[in-house]
Amino acid sequence: MSDTQAISNAVANLYNTYPFPPEPLLDEPPPGYNWRWNWLSAYQFCCGCKPSRQDVRILDAGCGTGVSTEYLVHLNPHASVTGIDLSSGALDVARERCQRSGADRVEFHHLSLYDVAQLPEEFDLINCVGVLHHLPDPIRGIQALAPKVAPGGLLHIFVYAHLGRFEIQLMQEAIALLQGDRRGDYKDGVHVGRTLFSLLPENNRILREEKRRWAMENHRDECFADMYVHPQEFDYTIDTLFELINASGLEFVGFSNPKYWSIDRLLGQSPELKERAEQLTEIQRYRLIELLDPELTHYEFFLARPPRTTMDWSSDEKLGAAIAEPNPCLHGWPAKSILDRDYQPLSLSDDQFQFMQACDGRQTIADILEQTGGELQMVRNLLDRDLVLLTPADE
Repeated sequence: MSDTQAISNAVANLYNTYPFPPEPLLDEPPPGYNWRWNWLSAYQFCCGCKPSRQDVRILDAGCGTGVSTEYLVHLNPHASVTGIDLSSGALDVARERCQRSGADRVEFHHLSLYDVAQLPEEFDLINCVGVLHHLPDPIRGIQALAPKVAPGGLLHIFVYAHLGRFEIQLMQEAIALLQGDRRGDYKDGVHVGRTLFSLLPENNRILREEKRRWAMENHRDECFADMYVHPQEFDYTIDTLFELINASGLEFVGFSNPKYWSIDRLLGQSPELKERAEQLTEIQRYRLIELLDPELTHYEFFLARPPRTTMDWSSDEKLGAAIAEPNPCLHGWPAKSILDRDYQPLSLSDDQFQFMQACDGRQTIADILEQTGGELQMVRNLLDRDLVLLTPADE
């Protein structure tokens, strides 16, 4: 048996023992949203406007127990969804989860990500969350996915970051040392890890970080095992991340948490250092940011397969002729106090609220402003905050 196959078998055994994620099964659609899994919202983030089609094909590559798959179905009511995973046990849970919540536009395949070429179609959106960093060869994995992205389509990826998971790595190695020949017995690994945490003194750095950041989710053995006794994990830095991205042959669109990656957030109070940072390459600036703020535990970003058309709304005439509607990923809408797509609280002014109420997906922005008396700059402010979707006039 090859090393690659042995690692793949070990990963499958982990998730057969502890199917992940362990979220409960519901007899109704799941609550809330993840805007990265909503085709309309994700497409506008990547291309600047609402997509022309909603009857798209979506692949959940490494779907686990179907938590993300279920959301992909319910958040995209016109899409067909496919889920693949290496663990047959996790897939059993995924099928039951989607059946119970009425997510009936999905089919599942017991398939390694390496073998995704066996699927006959290409996909407009591929979701690959928490998978590539668990492969024995992540570059081979991303190179398997890239040809399955349809022209103009998007690939959404989530992989671990090295700096923000440093204490996790220390505990992983400690558990592995104490398991010795029993490594691969995942129940024993959970037992060893929990015993270690019970023995560490209160001021221990690893214990402090576990309590501060992870303890709430890690009370479930499935989460503890995924974090601390996984048989295969690669944690990235910006440099190794872009080696992975470049190997895909796809276009890097951007990180889906752009506020973290703003140099102004860290150096905005020093024009001198900000000017020096602006002389760096884009990748060097990203590296500087993660060095100065090493709390980041993962990278989440979009890649695109050309051709990718992006919309520029700097023209008043073009913006005024666009059709507007509220972003579907706003919690509490319609109301003046809502949560944005990242679940951050925001308050709308009277003018903003009146404008957004009139955004029905049929009227142009110019027509709405004529009725409400608002300004185009206000619309640009709403667009910058991802509160509205825009359809160009020629569509």
